[in-house]
Amino acid sequence: MTATPTLITYTLYLPISVALTVWVARTLHKHGRIFLVDAFGGNEPLADSVNHLLVVGFYLINVGYVTLALRYGTKPTDTQGAFEFLSTKVGLVLVVLGVMHFFNLYVFSKLRKRSLERHNPTHDNAPPVTPDNVLPTAG
Repeated sequence: MTATPTLITYTLYLPISVALTVWVARTLHKHGRIFLVDAFGGNEPLADSVNHLLVVGFYLINVGYVTLALRYGTKPTDTQGAFEFLSTKVGLVLVVLGVMHFFNLYVFSKLRKRSLERHNPTHDNAPPVTPDNVLPTAG
């Protein structure tokens, strides 16, 4: 088997893309935990469980994209084409990882907002502060 530019590019693309995916997933898992614990009102077991499920979904989506994207694009025939092909493939992986990162931030933000609203409800008809006196009624 001859090492064609396409084969060399694939040999570089897969480990680079998977390594980037693992690095981002670990970073999100480690640093996202505190947001989830806050969002779930300090319930650490629930936050850890959700965090794990988010990471599994992140891996499935990104590794699935990396493997599906392998077949798309004009295959390189020379060294310059191989570098351009590799940079395009890795660049697209980075864009997908970035989109997934911001999606996770959006989800964390929504979870936190919902948790804060649940623990500090505001009602349109409620007074801004709890009254400490009741005025006598006229009559």
